[in-house]
Amino acid sequence: MTNGLTVNRGKAVLLIGTVVIFASFGAALMSSRANESDESDDKQSSGPAAARALLQSLPEAKRTQAQLSFDSSERTNWNYVPTRRAGVALADLDTNQKTLIDPLLRSALSPTGFNTAQQIVQHESILAQIEGNPRRDPGLYYTAVFGEPGPRAPWAWRFEGHHLSVNVTHVDNQTQVVAPLFMGSNPARVPDGPKAGLRLLAAEEDLARDLIRMLPADRRTRAMLAENAFPDIITRNDPKVRSLNMEGLAAGDMSQPEQTQLRKLLHVYADRMTESAAREQLERIERAGFDKLHFGWAGSLEPGKPHYYRVHGPTVLIEYDNTQNNANHIHSVWRDLERDFGGDLLRAHYEAHRTDAHGHEH
Repeated sequence: MTNGLTVNRGKAVLLIGTVVIFASFGAALMSSRANESDESDDKQSSGPAAARALLQSLPEAKRTQAQLSFDSSERTNWNYVPTRRAGVALADLDTNQKTLIDPLLRSALSPTGFNTAQQIVQHESILAQIEGNPRRDPGLYYTAVFGEPGPRAPWAWRFEGHHLSVNVTHVDNQTQVVAPLFMGSNPARVPDGPKAGLRLLAAEEDLARDLIRMLPADRRTRAMLAENAFPDIITRNDPKVRSLNMEGLAAGDMSQPEQTQLRKLLHVYADRMTESAAREQLERIERAGFDKLHFGWAGSLEPGKPHYYRVHGPTVLIEYDNTQNNANHIHSVWRDLERDFGGDLLRAHYEAHRTDAHGHEH
């Protein structure tokens, strides 16, 4: 393959190929970390320029593959399992084109979120070695742009592959919605090898377990959704989140230390996004009522045992599941119940810009 990836059918040997892929993708990671505290609020304005630069770098055939109409059904056809996807794969891009994906991702993700996304892609090499499966390929992450990047009409983009789905919608050149935002890890803890002990999503697991454990017996009972963990996140890859009952323990019924722990958990997920996107999400949660958030847990409280939890409120749903592969396989997602894929913002935009029979805009 053009990305330098080599595969031994008996056992996948992918580490060298991964280094080649990421010689470009993620090249600015160290400078991103250094500037994490200096993140500006205008990152969303860099999204259109980054998307245009990527599209313009592609030959016509690949550009046609990468750019779809905004009303394409593929825009909401997101997934987190290995499958054929809309867009153009990393494996089909040259070094320069891979480099152009970095600023697009950084326009929506914080340095921490960008780092995690990069590690999830690299993690495919570890999984390939564990399974001896050449289909676990870090080149199979796809970028798709929906619509025309610019200040007028809504447009969107997605970067997606196994265990990673970054969906970003721009509306009226003012609001950037980063949702759904899915991150997963298999193995959740690397069992052996050079990366032994690595846990990509450690905070997502540990902070939630600390919260359920710190609850006294009566509140813990109210927080328990089920004795056994669910086999996956309940809403899976729903284009629109299915209706879930508001179950578990309400934040309004928690003590101050418990509420503080819940806020820490909330920030782990929100802080995957840029500072401005996270701030807007958290402000909307506060306006809707932080006390209305519900925390629910299912399964064992012991590390290494199957468990699930969710944080559910009027505007947000966080789901996390770790049950597969002997509870060493994490799925986690942030869903915006009002603005996934644009949602209410898009409806308001179209209402504000509807035209009459003579083509006059109202």
